[in-house]
Amino acid sequence: MPTSFKDVNSSKFQVSEFILLGFPGIHSWQHWLSLPLTLLYLSAIGTNILILIIIYQDPSLRQPMYLFLGILSVVDMGLATTIMPKILAIFWFDAKVISLPECFAQIYAIHCFVGMESGIFLCMAFDRYVAICYPLRYSSIITNSLILKATLFMVLRNGLCVIPVPVLAAQRNYCSRNEIDHCLCSNLGVTSLACDDRRPNSICQLILAWVGMGSDLGLIILSYTLILRSVLRLNSGEAVSKALNTCSSHLILILFFYTVVVVISVTHLAETKATLIPVLLNVMHNIIPPSLNPIVYALRTRELRRGFQKLLCWRSLQGK
Repeated sequence: MPTSFKDVNSSKFQVSEFILLGFPGIHSWQHWLSLPLTLLYLSAIGTNILILIIIYQDPSLRQPMYLFLGILSVVDMGLATTIMPKILAIFWFDAKVISLPECFAQIYAIHCFVGMESGIFLCMAFDRYVAICYPLRYSSIITNSLILKATLFMVLRNGLCVIPVPVLAAQRNYCSRNEIDHCLCSNLGVTSLACDDRRPNSICQLILAWVGMGSDLGLIILSYTLILRSVLRLNSGEAVSKALNTCSSHLILILFFYTVVVVISVTHLAETKATLIPVLLNVMHNIIPPSLNPIVYALRTRELRRGFQKLLCWRSLQGK
């Protein structure tokens, strides 16, 4: 059974594990949420694997836009898998205990994958900017070499820059409470249990958010502003419609992704007691984009729909 340290003298004990209580205020029936969360997780894994198979099997889809989409699919699966197995274990098996190293590792993985998703969105925005504003130079600018370098840069940027977040969290002194009113280890949620000053953690996370994801968002907005300016100069209504349709699916996903990031950041900075809505938003932000991204792209991209139809036809022929 998990051990609670609420009533223990904080000067004599050092917490060795945390207890993830789940969603605040609905502990008695939160296990019923395992069904929709399981469906979202299976959808995220299944649809992203399907996207990767379609891109791999169809040579016409080995273009920069779809290669970036394939990279986004890998990141999405990593993000969803970082949190969902533990959440489902809490609901199904009451496995609420998580060791400090596991908790800090989850903090690192969440920040790393969220930052990489933001970076891939930036790469995709730049791809659309070049395709629409400089179509004749597109193939000479957006090359496989550039895609590889951009991907490696995003992996290294987020893999290295987020290291201070779990390191600072691990250096706090957890000598009293060890119950977290959450389904996952969020940095500010964990460090709120520390007996010493947690301001370095809050400042570090704020700086990383502004420098990393803030700069990504600023460059994405700049890219689409330049795209919109270029599109509005076109004389053909059909060309304008085609250009805007190409970007619409990307804009839908970006709007959802960054809106939830801002809401979560504001609720954390307010340092209010954990309530259901912010915690639910935090979990949804890590599972809905991975399940939503491939569906939105598949529904709004003719080439992906065609690739999906080809895959279904090939499977049906194999079965005969």
